Amino acid sequence: MYTRMARSALAHSLLTFLLSLPFVPSHASSPSSTFLFGGCTQQRFAPGSAYESNLDSLLTSLLNSATYSSYNNFTVEGSSPQDVVYGLYQCRGDLSMPDCTMCITRAVTRAGELCSKTCGGAVQLEGCYVKYDNDSFLGVEDKTVVMKKCGPSDGYEAGPMGQRDAVLASLASEGGLYRAGGSGEVRGSAQCIGDLSAGECQDCLSEAIGRLKSECGTAVFGDMFLAKCYVRYTTGGAGQQVYPQAHEGKSTDEGSKAFAIIVGLLAGVALLIIFVAFIRKAFEANGK
Repeated sequence: MYTRMARSALAHSLLTFLLSLPFVPSHASSPSSTFLFGGCTQQRFAPGSAYESNLDSLLTSLLNSATYSSYNNFTVEGSSPQDVVYGLYQCRGDLSMPDCTMCITRAVTRAGELCSKTCGGAVQLEGCYVKYDNDSFLGVEDKTVVMKKCGPSDGYEAGPMGQRDAVLASLASEGGLYRAGGSGEVRGSAQCIGDLSAGECQDCLSEAIGRLKSECGTAVFGDMFLAKCYVRYTTGGAGQQVYPQAHEGKSTDEGSKAFAIIVGLLAGVALLIIFVAFIRKAFEANGK
């Protein structure tokens, strides 16, 4: 019991501290941290409940994993079915690990602000995505439209629109979860959530591309985000930046500092947990 309480307290303290750290001032935010959309479930949990403790543990796991992997999902079991929490995160395929770490930290922070005391929440930033819920969504196909944005129509021009269609066709035919390409002045990108199979990813992207072409028409840019994938394009630099800035593929100073701080804190907490467990076993052995 003591070890479990200690772990819970340490995880909660770590998460609270991490989310309070001003890694990058708001005026100097990386473009990858730009907020796109977010949402919360209606069901709420009670302060101090087992679900809150499990959610803290899940979010800590997301932050820890983001220091070495661009995608992961977790399930934290509870003593009862209603206390189980599921979650995942994913960074854009071209982000460096320090920038991924910084982006996920900001996404988790934003989710906490938007969805305080709700059982589920999701946040999409320019460079990463975080979602958690008490209903399992891992490995489940979902082609619900969660965000659509179309730029102004510039009238049909065979050149740009032909290039756009070529880019979208290329994105559809490529393999992998993250895809990017260009033709002339048109740039595009697409990505699936990592819990989808290759076939499910292809199905999701085909749906998103079809919707993007039919619903955005001849718009100079378009974004179509489904629950498990997205497709974006821009013509001549109009609208959203679907490609990173030249420096974003490299570690920024702020991203490197965030990366180092989080790794150090998580390592320290891991050592504390091991120390507490060792002390407990020592007391138990002396008591026999």
